Amino acid sequence: MDPTSFADEQATQLLDAQAHIWNHVFYFLNSMAIKCAIQLSIPEAIEKHGKPITLAELSTALDIHPTKASSLNRLMRVLVHSKFFSKKKVDNGEVVFDLNTNSQLLLKDHPLSLAPFALVILDPTMTDPAHHITEWLRDGSGSPFHVAHGRSIWEHAGCVTKFNVYFNQAMASDARFAARLLTTNNDSKGVFKGIVSLVDVGGGDGTMAKALAEAHPELKCIVLDLPHVVEGLQGNEPRLVDVGGDMFESIPSAQAVLLKLR
Repeated sequence: MDPTSFADEQATQLLDAQAHIWNHVFYFLNSMAIKCAIQLSIPEAIEKHGKPITLAELSTALDIHPTKASSLNRLMRVLVHSKFFSKKKVDNGEVVFDLNTNSQLLLKDHPLSLAPFALVILDPTMTDPAHHITEWLRDGSGSPFHVAHGRSIWEHAGCVTKFNVYFNQAMASDARFAARLLTTNNDSKGVFKGIVSLVDVGGGDGTMAKALAEAHPELKCIVLDLPHVVEGLQGNEPRLVDVGGDMFESIPSAQAVLLKLR
């Protein structure tokens, strides 16, 4: 391809390629927009408003600095484009924003909220390792996370209490979502028919095991996770047992093993 002269078809291909590269280079801003929406409590502000909200009303509800109104507008445009909110014009010509199914799952008090999961995944602790993938590919480190932090994610959680709490909350929110589907969908419920003992490997705070035990009275569940994760979790339910250990060393005996997101 001559770099100094392009036919129409070549020019179109190059412009498409440039747009493709730009879209992927700047895609991280979509993720950061989601993080910002959760931190600002944009879904909660719209829900509390009780109807679609104008940009001015949203700005007031969020206590946005007066000089940042145009920036809030750009943020909402990104979030609408990413299908996290809906936008329409009302009869008086004003533009209003509303929740949709995606943004409802970002409400912090939603029973299936994924806000904790999103905030942990988009935390610098989790995003910094992505800057070390090249280095990781060239050395013997176990993971990009290890390159960035000098230890595995599990070791990091065991040493940094705040991160451990946030990480467990994130895993619990994801588990609640999966558990709802597993315990309410007829096809999924049938998977556990006839099983009387199950070990949830990497079961975190036991959210999934608790949901399965409630949905299946005949089922005894064992939650296996690292000691710092299950410490202090043991409750009064006799059909739930928390075991601290390493799944790479041994797994408690049971009829079935549950692995989520492995």
